[in-house]
Amino acid sequence: MAQTIHRLPALTLNTDGHRHPRENTLVGITLLLGVLAFTASFFHNLHLLSSWSGLLGVATGLWGQFVSVTTAERFVLVISLTAAAFGFYLGMAHGGLFG
Repeated sequence: MAQTIHRLPALTLNTDGHRHPRENTLVGITLLLGVLAFTASFFHNLHLLSSWSGLLGVATGLWGQFVSVTTAERFVLVISLTAAAFGFYLGMAHGGLFG
C-alpha cells in the first residue's frame, strides 16, 4: 500500500536541486537579524540593538534578494526583511542608532 502513504514536502531552500551556500547563508543571517530586531523593538530600552540589527538585516536582506536563485529563498527573505525593517523603524522611533 505504498500509494496511500502521503509524505510531507521537504523543507528546503534549494528547490532547484542545486546547492546555494552563499544565498542560504544570506537567508539565515537575514532571518536571525530580522527576528532579533523584531523582538528587541518591543522593548524601549533596547533601541540600539533593534535599530542596528534592523539596519543590518535590511542590508543583508536586500543583497540576498539581489543574488537569490529560488522562490523559497525569496519567500523567507521577504518575511525576514519585513521583520528587520519593522525593528529598524521602531528602534529609530525609540531613540535611533546612536542615542
